[in-house]
Amino acid sequence: MANIKRVAVLGGGSFGTVLANIAASNGYEVSLWVRDAEQAFRINSEGANSTYHPELKLSENITASDDLKSVLSDSEYILVATPSIIFEEVINRIEPFINSSNAVISCTKGIKAEPFRTMTDIINQHLGQKIGNKVGVLSGPNLAKEIAENKIAGTVIASENEQILIEIKSMLSSNTFKVFSSQDIQGVELAGALKNIYAICCGIAHAKLVGENALGFIVTRSMAEMSRFAVAKGANPITFLGLAGMGDLMATCTSTLSRNFQLGELLGEDLSLSEAKEKVGQVAEGARTLEVVYAEAKKINVSMPLVNSLYEILYADASSEKLIKDLLDHPNDCLLYTSPSPRDATLSRMPSSA
Repeated sequence: MANIKRVAVLGGGSFGTVLANIAASNGYEVSLWVRDAEQAFRINSEGANSTYHPELKLSENITASDDLKSVLSDSEYILVATPSIIFEEVINRIEPFINSSNAVISCTKGIKAEPFRTMTDIINQHLGQKIGNKVGVLSGPNLAKEIAENKIAGTVIASENEQILIEIKSMLSSNTFKVFSSQDIQGVELAGALKNIYAICCGIAHAKLVGENALGFIVTRSMAEMSRFAVAKGANPITFLGLAGMGDLMATCTSTLSRNFQLGELLGEDLSLSEAKEKVGQVAEGARTLEVVYAEAKKINVSMPLVNSLYEILYADASSEKLIKDLLDHPNDCLLYTSPSPRDATLSRMPSSA
């Protein structure tokens, strides 16, 4: 029993539940933090999270609780899978219980405003003095419903700490869920957050029945915009050609399981943002991320026409038709990033076959 490793998963939502179940199925003792005692009681008594995955039988190695202190007790690895809006609050609440033996992994795709911060920035800001570089981010094309159904999927763990890369791959890999590693925390994290914006764009376009060619057009433009922005923030452009970048973008921009795609479809049917959010039900992070990225892109002077169009649709009462018009008005805006030297100029454009 002494060799059994304890893991805390903070967030009993759709993704947190499937991560907890994979780790528990791999022999880890998992404590799952949920926000109310009633939900914890139901999970423990039913052996399932009926709110999000009623069909998924949870491992007996999972114990749910609404008590943060008990969930964190003796847990070496802490996976934070809460909505971005409460992420910093949760990190603040766990700070008294954290010490140098802990590693904290963000599994949340979002960005915080004022000032611009990623989720790992927030972890470092509040916990960095205690845990050093034992910080990571998990991101990829991870539609939770498919993972719960044991459909094939992959994800990326990014960290500067080699032991985290090794441990998370061991903890979360299964016959159908594969974990790859990266040291580009900034790139992996920004890819996961930014693609939610473009999933909304694709949802709008899908509702407008523009066709598959136009969706391919939007996805290509989306990759150019998000890459440019992330590179300006210090990310490696190559990250965006991999699973955390193109893989996640494709999955989220083409799947009706994506909450952000669903939100876009409803906006394309001319529902208001509040109506669309209510109909989707679960949190769609893209609308929040859009506000932050729109302001930051203006600040650092990065061209993001799709972001600008979507912002006007969501927050300035523009018609959803504006997205398609602006797409056609900026057909050449496919630069990945501005290359500083002629030698690297060939890297600054998407390949013609992309």
